Amino acid sequence: MYSYIYTAVILGIEPIPVRVEADVSEGMPQFDMVGYLSGEVKEARERVRTALNHSGYRLPPKKITINLTPANVKKSGNGCDLPVAAAILSALGVIDQELLSHYLIMGEVGLDGSILPVRGALAAAIMASEKQMHGVILPSANAREAAVYAGIPIYPVASISHFIELCYEGFPKEAVSPVTTGKMRADYPVDFSEIRGQPLARLGAEIAASGMHNLLLIGPPGSGKSMLAKRMPTILPDLTLEEKLEVSKIYSVYGVGEEEAYLRNERPFRAPHHTITARAMAGGGSIPRPGEISLAHHGVLFLDELTEYDSHVLEILREPLEEKRIHISRVETTISYPADFLLLAAMNPCKCGYYPDMNRCTCTVSSLRRYINRVSRPLLDRIDLCVQMSSLTCSDLWSERPTEDSETIRKRVETVQKIQAERFRGRGYLFNSQIPSGDITAFCRMEQDASALAWEQYEKLQMTARGFYKLLRVSRTIADMEQSECIRIPHFQKALLFRGLDKSYWKLG
Repeated sequence: MYSYIYTAVILGIEPIPVRVEADVSEGMPQFDMVGYLSGEVKEARERVRTALNHSGYRLPPKKITINLTPANVKKSGNGCDLPVAAAILSALGVIDQELLSHYLIMGEVGLDGSILPVRGALAAAIMASEKQMHGVILPSANAREAAVYAGIPIYPVASISHFIELCYEGFPKEAVSPVTTGKMRADYPVDFSEIRGQPLARLGAEIAASGMHNLLLIGPPGSGKSMLAKRMPTILPDLTLEEKLEVSKIYSVYGVGEEEAYLRNERPFRAPHHTITARAMAGGGSIPRPGEISLAHHGVLFLDELTEYDSHVLEILREPLEEKRIHISRVETTISYPADFLLLAAMNPCKCGYYPDMNRCTCTVSSLRRYINRVSRPLLDRIDLCVQMSSLTCSDLWSERPTEDSETIRKRVETVQKIQAERFRGRGYLFNSQIPSGDITAFCRMEQDASALAWEQYEKLQMTARGFYKLLRVSRTIADMEQSECIRIPHFQKALLFRGLDKSYWKLG
């Protein structure tokens, strides 16, 4: 007998629909699986055979052939076990194939017949809804994850016996209840009001958040670089529903396995250690998974001690900082992951940490040059803002003067981002930092005297075209913060303050 079941495999973060066909016929007893399969999918044959046996369904001595289509897509992952078992049971007449043909099924099986969790359940549920299927059958451990998307019923199963029982009794009208979005506002345990002193760094952080500009913090140990960075998500607007689904899909494919990681209000904050490998940063692997830059999608990627990262790891950032995606090429295919993040980096000004304080700095000019040049100019050109942070004074630490909290700053950031959203409506981008080079003249209009100053500084500082455009985009954000239609001299000068610092350091190289 012949039967078929629908499932999905994950390519990048997108599900690919797969049809699992089963044929049980007379002939030499054997169990074959075909259809461009990876090693873990081929191993499903023995897992399914043993799991069915432990569930009370011994396979008959017949020829069993399993085919996974389309044949031009490599099937990988652990989610094909349950669909293969379901297709065989359907071909044997144990369950109704016509009933299951309207459902998408995913799940790994244990040798005892238990159903184990899989990666990408949320992405598969969204695809099934788009294809107007009746529901999704998933491992119990994945049910709440997939239920964050309320567009389709989710039916959890704990074992093969439970799955068969569900097929016999029929699918209930009441499936897993959709997961609510939780609190209306993100709840962070830290706040900007805890930061003492550093007014320039606080302003730089607000500019960065308002226009989604990448930010580099340079300062001695203990000046508050990491403290400020960890509070950066608190001044960013909460994720929209569309952004929540995108972030949740990435974490679903990554395989977090924690309910609170899905459909959260907080923006992701990733701070990988400086010993991270290029693969862990970019993603990939034998079973492809998103890397840190994709896990920071719609959030903040914080690189502390920037000069300690391997140069290959830092150069990986150049593509996603421009294209907002990372492409990973393999022999068989090219995988693409979203990577639209705000880069926040921190570093000491020199190896000892105290340059330019010559009373404390013990570095030679040559060692300072080597240290600074660990960050390449092409990467530096992709960082919009550079802030010098100084050591805190005793009066800074003991000051009773109240400082602005995250809520106050975030409201201003939301106002500026709404201005940008209205300006760029229908253009495919949302923030000043994303203005294409061809649109710079249209959206970064300057008053005549400001324009003259801009050209003068371009020649004087010997800027690259990319660096100059970054400067204009930052100027546009500062103008928006002050509710100005045109960029004026004070806006450009303030932007130059945040772009000029890199020249004072990297000219040493």
